[in-house]
Amino acid sequence: MTETHYDYDMLVIGSGPAGQRAAIQAAKIGNRVAIIERKSVVGGACINTGTIPSKALRESVMYLTGYRLRSIYGASYSVKQDITMQDLMFRAQHVIRNEIDVTRSQLMRNGVDLLNASASFVDAHTLRLEFVDDSATRNFTAANIVIATGSGSEVVADVSSDMKRTYFPEDVLEMEKLPRTMAIVGAGVIGCEYASIFAALGMRITLIDKRDRILAFADEEIVESLTYHLRQNRVTMRLGETVAGLQNVNGLKGEGVVIDTTSGKQISAEAVLYCAGRSGQIYSLNLDAAGVKADHKGRIKVNEHYQTDAPNIYAVGDVIGFPALASTSMEQGRLAACHAFGVEAKSVPALFPYGIYAIPEISMVGRNEEELTEEGVPYEIGKAFYREIARGHIIGDTTGLLKLIFHLETRKLLGVHIIGEGASDLVHIGQAVMSFDGTVDYFVDTVFNYPTLAECYKTAALDGINRLRK
Repeated sequence: MTETHYDYDMLVIGSGPAGQRAAIQAAKIGNRVAIIERKSVVGGACINTGTIPSKALRESVMYLTGYRLRSIYGASYSVKQDITMQDLMFRAQHVIRNEIDVTRSQLMRNGVDLLNASASFVDAHTLRLEFVDDSATRNFTAANIVIATGSGSEVVADVSSDMKRTYFPEDVLEMEKLPRTMAIVGAGVIGCEYASIFAALGMRITLIDKRDRILAFADEEIVESLTYHLRQNRVTMRLGETVAGLQNVNGLKGEGVVIDTTSGKQISAEAVLYCAGRSGQIYSLNLDAAGVKADHKGRIKVNEHYQTDAPNIYAVGDVIGFPALASTSMEQGRLAACHAFGVEAKSVPALFPYGIYAIPEISMVGRNEEELTEEGVPYEIGKAFYREIARGHIIGDTTGLLKLIFHLETRKLLGVHIIGEGASDLVHIGQAVMSFDGTVDYFVDTVFNYPTLAECYKTAALDGINRLRK
């Protein structure tokens, strides 16, 4: 317990996954904790405009288009012919309401106070809160403060306030109708997810990025597979292109947008979705008053314990930058709270899994071939294709791939990379084996249920071992 002259033992700014987990962890070990949330709903961008809505949207698209069953019933198969934005939002709104209720219930159950206010630092232990309901201002003190304010789309100079039919990821749920064509600027995780989701609906998508490759942190073979699927769904890739400007147009087919690139190209679409970068939500916090520094993108520098330049102030989640995933943000929040109150906690960041909810789904844990080659680590791979597995045919996914990477001499599992249905669930089998320094032989010696996608591990392991014998 901390000194009693503070109003709270911990104040958490932001109620997203990172803030929520930090607050609950601190409360569970007997501390007085409050979460500060400026919006009328809890959950942050994750629940309200980002992770949960986009994944619910994806699931609606997968179901209503009959995407999973097209390999069985044909490319023309769909559950609903004319899909509207209202159709897609029905599931999303249901999930959002449920998640908000669950989050609020967890905070109440653990005795965490919820303060509906905007926060700014007075000093390293004091926050000035401006309450939303009555605009009253009051200072609160805390022994420890956690910044979990998340991130938002970067302000783009080319997108002025009078630009029509130009959206950011936070705006997708507010689209009144689905355009027939869309240009997506930014081929990172969010851009690739939305490109594949909208392409599955039959929209013509142009994906633009200044880099020469999408998802540079992912395994190259997996990325090549995703690129192939995107192109099969009529996504046009414009990589190595920089946006020079946008202009509204009015044509025979109605309103639209024309994108000018620095190479001289013009890309026309009914709508533009900007997914080109995110910045930390720190600009109203008055960090200088607390001695906390952030870079030009609003990302706060932290040490291995998530402490900022001020030791009693922690920062977790998207506001500290990569990987900016809900799962990793939750773990960062837990670890920060444990460190703040001297509770021993262990985590292995090297084994944090990544999930990309594109169509098809991608997930990975550990290192990829490019990283191991650069490090000079001798390795071998083993692969299993869903088309080789009975479950793949049953569920209608015959294009998936699971790849194992293991050490050439010790056979220790070094990485698991998957593209296909259920990838984000399937990856945890490999993650568990890696956490115990297991070898590829574990999968050979283990019996998996039949028919399941988990059998891919055994097939891939046998494939890798056969390569060694050759």
